[in-house]
Amino acid sequence: MAVAAVAALLSFVVVAAPARAQLGQVETAGRQMIVMDHDTGAVIYEKNADDLMHPSSMSKLMTVYVVFRMLAEGKLHMDDAFPVSEKAWRMQGSKMFVHVGDRVKVADLLRGVIVQSGNDACIVLAEGIAGSEEAFAELLNAEGRRIGLTHSTFRNASGWPDPQHLTTARDLARLARHLIGDFPQYYSLFAEKEFTYGIDVTSKKPITQGNRNPLLYKDIGADGLKTGHTEEAGYGLTASAKRGNRRLILVINGLKSMNERSRESERLLELAFSQFDNIRLFSAGAKVDEADVWLGSLARLPLMIDRDLMMTVPRMNKGSVKVVVSYDNPIPAPIAKGTPVATLKVTSEDRILAELPLTAGADVQQLGFTGRIGAAISYLLWGAGKQ
Repeated sequence: MAVAAVAALLSFVVVAAPARAQLGQVETAGRQMIVMDHDTGAVIYEKNADDLMHPSSMSKLMTVYVVFRMLAEGKLHMDDAFPVSEKAWRMQGSKMFVHVGDRVKVADLLRGVIVQSGNDACIVLAEGIAGSEEAFAELLNAEGRRIGLTHSTFRNASGWPDPQHLTTARDLARLARHLIGDFPQYYSLFAEKEFTYGIDVTSKKPITQGNRNPLLYKDIGADGLKTGHTEEAGYGLTASAKRGNRRLILVINGLKSMNERSRESERLLELAFSQFDNIRLFSAGAKVDEADVWLGSLARLPLMIDRDLMMTVPRMNKGSVKVVVSYDNPIPAPIAKGTPVATLKVTSEDRILAELPLTAGADVQQLGFTGRIGAAISYLLWGAGKQ
């Protein structure tokens, strides 16, 4: 077994961590919290991130995810309109103020959910897509399982209090990551600061409501996603912010007031941006190393990486990362291009931070009989590099 350090990387002094181990430590007033890097999936901070909690209106993100996916697949269109049932019209809590019997476009309903947090808009979408809110909840659960929300159970479309309507901070962060990454064509809806729909029956004026996400009104790069609040859950926020090429995702819940939610969310994002950064170790398609070949038409085989390898690292208190490539040496021919032939490991202090296959960068034919005899003699005398 050959083990080769990748010399080009020895100048990097970084620390990285597996996705389930947080990189830093921070205190927070939230009962549950997680800060995740969008690109690497690294968890920077967390607190009780796997505890079941009531997500309140933050679970509307799952409803939005289902609608976005149907739009992307052409099963739904922004101009499609759904009727407003009496159930939707009578729904309490935050409202878009739809009227029973009206038909409302999907484009307006989405803004009613995202900007205005309308429980009524959620029910209109649920009934229009699945026939009933109960059937739509089954769809939410199926989609949640598909994208890896392993601890979430959705009982309704809006996050209306239900003892079995539960999720975790980690699952909400995963959901936010999917919303941003899977549907960039629709994500800008989360940055809209106000939406006007309907007419106030008393003043006869249009009803304009502002986005409840407090971070949109601060100059910190925030551009989504969703607030939540119930008496039992407290005040919560699933948020994302981007600075330069870095995007962070924050989920926090169980705070005591809107002001505390605003201050604590901003503080955690500021800390994560200032204390951590991303570093690209390899780009997809790069040659990482070369391996000796046994009895092949090539003496040396390029070892390729088929994906980007990026790490979230602390800017201070850095440690050394070791990058090694391991494979059976020499690799016997024939070898088909794209075949996994080696393993790249990134480690720090005996911890494996990343482990992924490297593939053959070329087709290598096996030498004929005469060539194999000559190559074998050459290998015995000079090693693989002299075939």
